Amino acid sequence: MPLSNIQILHQDDALLVIDKPTLLLSVPGRAEDNRDCLVTRLQQNGYPEALIVHRLDWETSGVIVLARDPDSHRELSRQFHDRETEKAYTALCWGSPAQDSGRIELPLRYDPPTKPRHVVDHELGKHALTFWRVVERHAQHSRVELTPITGRSHQLRVHMLAIGHPLLGDRLYAHDQALHAHERLCLHASMLTLTHPRTGERLRFESPAPF
Repeated sequence: MPLSNIQILHQDDALLVIDKPTLLLSVPGRAEDNRDCLVTRLQQNGYPEALIVHRLDWETSGVIVLARDPDSHRELSRQFHDRETEKAYTALCWGSPAQDSGRIELPLRYDPPTKPRHVVDHELGKHALTFWRVVERHAQHSRVELTPITGRSHQLRVHMLAIGHPLLGDRLYAHDQALHAHERLCLHASMLTLTHPRTGERLRFESPAPF
């Protein structure tokens, strides 16, 4: 598959920073018809050495970094693991939160009976923490900035659902009104800050939300 709709925000000898479009997997899925993904497209179109460092959900768009050599991959992976990176997401959520900002600290786990969904589980769930703030309020929805401190699967989607404000266009978690309020999942990785694995320079990458 071509790179035609994939924007490269930054590239050097150590890393690639991509603005991932919605409806594209980060890595290949298990089924044969899920082989098309970001890392494969890069590897087949001039970047055979590209290595995935972290992932964005299939429907989530925005800033994602890939490494171009094993040493850079190890260092970038360590930064994500040790929470030395900074991430911010832009989202549209249903309704209008009562406060202007807050924190959601609810443990999450994968829920096999409703796969691929995740659920809040105070006994078996893993610790998950999200900070949020309202950027704009509209008649039926709000624009929010979400800052995940932990990196659990579907964390932002399940946390916003848990406080009564599911994301617009979310086919897994939104109720009918929120689902049909937008044609896509309104979740975009709008900012990523990391330390360059070779130079030690602190780098910040941004991408405005396309919704």
